[in-house]
Amino acid sequence: MPNDQSSGAAASIAAFFGVYLIIILAIFILSCVMWYKIFSKAGYSGWRFLWLFVPIANLVILIMFAFSEWPILRELNALRMQRQSFTPPPYQQGQPQPYQQGQPQQYQSNPQYPQYPPQ
Repeated sequence: MPNDQSSGAAASIAAFFGVYLIIILAIFILSCVMWYKIFSKAGYSGWRFLWLFVPIANLVILIMFAFSEWPILRELNALRMQRQSFTPPPYQQGQPQPYQQGQPQQYQSNPQYPQYPPQ
C-alpha cells in the first residue's frame, strides 16, 4: 500500500514540475521576443538580444543600450537638421499660386431648421 501512495505523490510532483517547466519556457520565449522587438525599434539588430545570455557581455550591452545614442535617434536628428536647413524656392510670377482658402460659401437665405416640439 505505501508503494501506491509514493507513486501517486511522485506522479503529482512530476505533473507540477511539467506545468512549471512549460510556464518558465513560455516566459523565456516571451522575454526573448520582447528584447528582440526593443532592440529592433531602437535601430539595432534585433538579434543583439542574444548577447544578454553571455554573463559579462549582458552588462556591457545593457550599459551601452542605456547610455549611447540609438541609431534611430541619430537618424531622426539628421532628418530634423535637414528640415531646419531647408529653404523653399522663391515665388516666381507665372507659376501657379499655392492653394489659398477662399471665402466661406454664402447661402441665399438662412437655413430653416425644424421646430421641436412641433407646433
